[in-house]
Amino acid sequence: MAIEGPLKELGLHDVFQLLDLSRKTGVLRVTSPLRRNQGTVYFERGAIVAAEVRSNPHPLGDLLLRAGKVTEGDFQLARQLQERGDGRRLGDILVEQGAITQRELDRQVRIQVEEVVFEVMGWREGHFSFAEGPLAGLRADALVRIPTEALLMEGARRIDEWSRIERQIAHLGVVPGLAPDEDRPDGGLDLLPGEWEVLARIDGARDIRVIAGELGRSEFEVAKVVFGLYSSGVVRLHDPKAATPDAAPGLDDALGTVARLLREGETEAARLEAEALVAAHPNESRVHLVSAQVQLAVRRHREAEAAARRALGLEPLLGPAHRLLGDALVAQGRFTEGIGWWERWLTLARHDPAHEADRARIRAAAEAARTLDRLLRGDRG
Repeated sequence: MAIEGPLKELGLHDVFQLLDLSRKTGVLRVTSPLRRNQGTVYFERGAIVAAEVRSNPHPLGDLLLRAGKVTEGDFQLARQLQERGDGRRLGDILVEQGAITQRELDRQVRIQVEEVVFEVMGWREGHFSFAEGPLAGLRADALVRIPTEALLMEGARRIDEWSRIERQIAHLGVVPGLAPDEDRPDGGLDLLPGEWEVLARIDGARDIRVIAGELGRSEFEVAKVVFGLYSSGVVRLHDPKAATPDAAPGLDDALGTVARLLREGETEAARLEAEALVAAHPNESRVHLVSAQVQLAVRRHREAEAAARRALGLEPLLGPAHRLLGDALVAQGRFTEGIGWWERWLTLARHDPAHEADRARIRAAAEAARTLDRLLRGDRG
């Protein structure tokens, strides 16, 4: 079986479910021209056994070395054996040498694969293709067998947890540092070993992504630990982006100007301002977000869709972009897609009291869109 298509027509969540239910063996490739990136996921009878992404290939040896799970000597010896003709995978050689246990190897490989899969599943634009067939050419250094359903459930759980975490940790470039002694909680810290491991790496210089890489841990899990330490008053957070020109007060003022023009009904002036901001700050998700708002206001729905997708490409968990993308898709008559994005926003915003009225409005709009879609399809049941 070969299936392919644009991600805007069939999301990866649905593709993964299809491959899982049909217990397929083969290779799924996902390309994103916007990110100039490609991800590859290997399936065996519906389960995921390996994954890689071009922008961050995560070589197993480097991962184990950074995490301190093997020594440089062990790693070099394993590589020398391969170069001399040993056809075994790197992971198998390291286990045979006693450099690492099979259990720890499986844990590290699972982390490696999960992070690639979760990254790729966050892509909303691009193209996917699945080629069914045996995995004879798979060159992974180690394999793991992860039930696809478990990854889909974990992905949904992460979206839910990120809705809380992102209020303080907007991205993985945030740098945690120890709070001053006088601000720390009294008494000893009751932390799990994994939490102590993260705390020991916090020095006010390493960001969350670097800490995760050094520990060989999931970026999400490290962010969750840092969020807990911050909530307990143990650490403070510094966002380097706040000191960059893109996040400078000048940008905030410009975004505020666009919002004011929209409120005053000066939509053409708002559009020109937004286009100038996009040209000046192409890597700032907030700029694409306000561009989507402006394009919706002037009824340029395809342009609004593109702007919202660009915002999500830069910040996949940016809640308002999910809602605006739903608005743009429904306005084009693409009801099922639009409702799906509205539902994602409802999940992200469900714990925020400030969005209670908006949630009610979106639920009502989704029900109306479903009804209209049924009528247009001739289903009056």
